[in-house]
Amino acid sequence: MRDVPEVLAARIESGAARLCHAWIVTLADDSRLGFTDHDEDLIVEGVICRAACGWTAGAAHQELGLDPGLASAQGVLDVQGPVEADIRAGRWDGSRIEMWRLDWAEPDLRVRIGGGQVRRMVMAGERLTLELEGQAARLDRVVGRSFSRLCDAALGDARCGVDLEAYPGQTCDRRFERCRDRFGNAANFRGFPDMPGDDFLFARPGAGGRHDGGSRR
Repeated sequence: MRDVPEVLAARIESGAARLCHAWIVTLADDSRLGFTDHDEDLIVEGVICRAACGWTAGAAHQELGLDPGLASAQGVLDVQGPVEADIRAGRWDGSRIEMWRLDWAEPDLRVRIGGGQVRRMVMAGERLTLELEGQAARLDRVVGRSFSRLCDAALGDARCGVDLEAYPGQTCDRRFERCRDRFGNAANFRGFPDMPGDDFLFARPGAGGRHDGGSRR
């Protein structure tokens, strides 16, 4: 829930508020830049938000629950200044952006309406469009490896190690048996072929055989 100052809320209700947007961009080196869609520069959170940038609020999408949410902002690159050079140098990669709604006559009357990390930047001429994703997007990211009976390497890549020239036209279904029998590459298999599956829940000791906890291979 957003914490809207009572004075600002009252002005919004009465229609007397003079509202605009402001964006504060925190780059990878923790330096901060500010932009606003007002026609004069404003100071927000101690940052000068420049008006001569043509920035506007884009579409926003947010659903209840843990949906990561997306938003966008658009502006004109400062070709004569450092913005475009910083973008091309990668300083904006992974930058964080806070979005504010405020009374331009009293910038201290403001409410934070969103924020996120830059997911994608599109440059077309002098126009820059930033696509942002919220903090919940981190929950959608795959970290580390997934445990699976199938191999998670690509045939012929560095983790697989198979020489594709020796097996022209061959494909791999990522099963251990195929890796071992067709390519003789069992030592580099990147899956877990002995991992118990759902059938393990219903398994019971069979008569005969060896039951000493050793390898099944």
